[in-house]
Amino acid sequence: MGPNLSALLVAAALLLDALLGEPRRLHPLAGFGRLAARLEARLNRNGRGRRLHGAAALALLVLPGVAFAGWLQQQPVAGALISALVLYAAIGLNSLHRHAEPVAAALARDDLDAARAGVSMLVSRDTTALDAEGVARATVESVLENGNDAVFGALFWFLVAGAAGALGYRLVNTLDAMWGYRTPRYLSFGWAAARLDDALNFVPARLTALSYALLGRTRVALACWRAQAPAWDSPNAGPVMAAGAGALGVRLGGAAVYHGQLEARPALGQGAVPQGGDIARALRLVRHGVGLWLALIVVASLLAWGAGHA
Repeated sequence: MGPNLSALLVAAALLLDALLGEPRRLHPLAGFGRLAARLEARLNRNGRGRRLHGAAALALLVLPGVAFAGWLQQQPVAGALISALVLYAAIGLNSLHRHAEPVAAALARDDLDAARAGVSMLVSRDTTALDAEGVARATVESVLENGNDAVFGALFWFLVAGAAGALGYRLVNTLDAMWGYRTPRYLSFGWAAARLDDALNFVPARLTALSYALLGRTRVALACWRAQAPAWDSPNAGPVMAAGAGALGVRLGGAAVYHGQLEARPALGQGAVPQGGDIARALRLVRHGVGLWLALIVVASLLAWGAGHA
């Protein structure tokens, strides 16, 4: 897939996402999640599945779809259309807004119960006891991290390997979101999904962090990335959220309850504690990052076209 075609397909997928959002019914990733849950229930009964079982489940769920997408994208006419549709299904920029904006609206009208309910759809931590600041912090963190997981990571792997790359990335990312917990049930079974997700995200996460830094308070963002990210337990979420928090001038991280256990997370960023209005700022940072990436893709395609016609 040449750079000129890649630019057109990325623009088409982003346009479809902006106009249509994610499918409300029969979303491919939702169906994949149900299939993954049934397979996990069989191979990880009572949490006794080992790493080998988790790796086998990962292969069974991901490899056939990636291989099929790779074959489809090679087809002369339908390949381009299918590739755009796969990328459209893989990215979730519209969905990120649709989930985060109601939380900001609830905070604006001081409806803490609705805000807690909304943020519970975005994060895996316990949200029942969060105050308004905690809800805003959790939402901003989710927006920044999902900017990479649901948008930039898929765009990166699409540019590298087409529809097969974007699909494989999102399927692995979905399995990591389901199985990548350090709990007794998933510690061994989810190991393969978590490690593969870490590997696939290594480059895009750092490109995402750089994008956030360039579009915000650059020096602060880079300093936070360098000083704070190594202390975060995730090698990829750390750079993304540290740079994003620094770019926005807010403080993230801190203690949070996951699966009934209090985790003392390091501090990220620099500045004021997040407020409801910072959710819109975080969403805007992700949107501007998408605009930056699209502009760079178009420039690269024009340069490649010019080189080919020189």
